[in-house]
Amino acid sequence: MSKVKIFDHPLIQHKTTILRKKETSSKEFRECIEEITTLMCYEALNDLPLADVEIETPIKKSTHKMLAGKQLAIVPILRAGLGMVNGILRLVPDAKVGHIGMYRDEETLVPYEYYCKLPADIDKRLIIVVDPMLATGGSAIDAITQIKSYGGVHIKYLCIISAPEGIKALSETHPDVEIYCANLDEGLNEKGYIVPGLGDAGDRTFGTDK
Repeated sequence: MSKVKIFDHPLIQHKTTILRKKETSSKEFRECIEEITTLMCYEALNDLPLADVEIETPIKKSTHKMLAGKQLAIVPILRAGLGMVNGILRLVPDAKVGHIGMYRDEETLVPYEYYCKLPADIDKRLIIVVDPMLATGGSAIDAITQIKSYGGVHIKYLCIISAPEGIKALSETHPDVEIYCANLDEGLNEKGYIVPGLGDAGDRTFGTDK
């Protein structure tokens, strides 16, 4: 699992603890999701290619570095993944955004896709798949499989809370995909929820948990 990065940055750990608290409001939850995603994205994109460009400062002409090569596509897994999109757009505002809709059968825990809309040039882009929770790994695996069927090649996966079961399943099914997690938790309970986790990220993001 050499392509797995678990973050230990103090700011990420602090903000993730706020997410976990059951008394955290939806507003604060959304803000922390975005902030954590921005912090993670800063590290996850540290291999973007650069090119020399000549510019003119107020003092003189000179050569400096700017991003070059592949453009970025952000693909949130609906609906909880939507909360992470703006955290990346803060750093890369020109990125295109696709969407994949998945829901999980509460009895079998099997994910089902109900929507997929990706940029037409997805095969030419660096793709960041985002979802706050990586539990069984089913939704992430299916979403990435779908992206690859449309020609997507260079894919990174960002989540905030993960379970060892999900990391293992995703790594084995898509070993080429780099995985970035803010926290690795104990495991899954009998209902497939991450323990200790933070509950249902979608409900807490959009205030539908009460």
